[in-house]
Amino acid sequence: MNYGNLFRLDGRRAVVLGAGSGIGRESARALAAHGASVVCADRDLATADETAELIGEAATAYEIDLLDTGAVGRAAEALGELDVVVLTAATNVRKRLLDYTREEYERVVALNLGATFEVVRAFGARMVGRGRGSIIGFSSIRGTTVEPGQGVYAATKAGLVQLFRTAAAEFGPAGVRVNAIAPGVVETPLTAQIKADPDWYAAYANKSALGRWARPAELAGAVVYLASDAASFVTGAVLPVDGGWTAVDGRFEPPGSAR
Repeated sequence: MNYGNLFRLDGRRAVVLGAGSGIGRESARALAAHGASVVCADRDLATADETAELIGEAATAYEIDLLDTGAVGRAAEALGELDVVVLTAATNVRKRLLDYTREEYERVVALNLGATFEVVRAFGARMVGRGRGSIIGFSSIRGTTVEPGQGVYAATKAGLVQLFRTAAAEFGPAGVRVNAIAPGVVETPLTAQIKADPDWYAAYANKSALGRWARPAELAGAVVYLASDAASFVTGAVLPVDGGWTAVDGRFEPPGSAR
């Protein structure tokens, strides 16, 4: 075993679905930095192009609407042999359950869970046929911890975990690994509205052990790890990258303490 190359991805092809911004963009950049050729896929082709340009010759852009089930299948066919599939695309409607409409529910479930189902099936089938590959999806701390106003989002992120675990069990005999990453609160376009409110920002920052939000780039290392041979015996796992959020239950500051 050459441990110096443990995280290298030379000669491997990856697609990042949702590569136009945030975690997806940084994941694509990190995979390329470790030697992979990367397809930067996004509904917004202009932002996918921007990501590909940041990477350089090792990247190409691809337009895909994950809500179009036919488009997912066509992409799996068109992109050919892939060693790594990363799915970061997600949406949220922050409302309490009694205020939710059925249309809003369907919208969140369609992308966060429905598109995941199609991606796992379309890309996973080709990987199983070749006998290798790594599929990486993004759950959330909300897959295990809840917050008022996050119920439907939380349900989809918990559902993604069980879908990925099942895929890991079914694809494992063919040599295909399937894992999820569970971030805490990350500075992305999805959280921009909350980040803009100083009180909300501070409240979320103080929930983690590190006392701050994550930057998208801080999730990229987990993606590289799960894509690489460093994780060759890791499948069906959920890797928290949450700054200790799910490890901390409340805070205790003694009277008169400055901390």
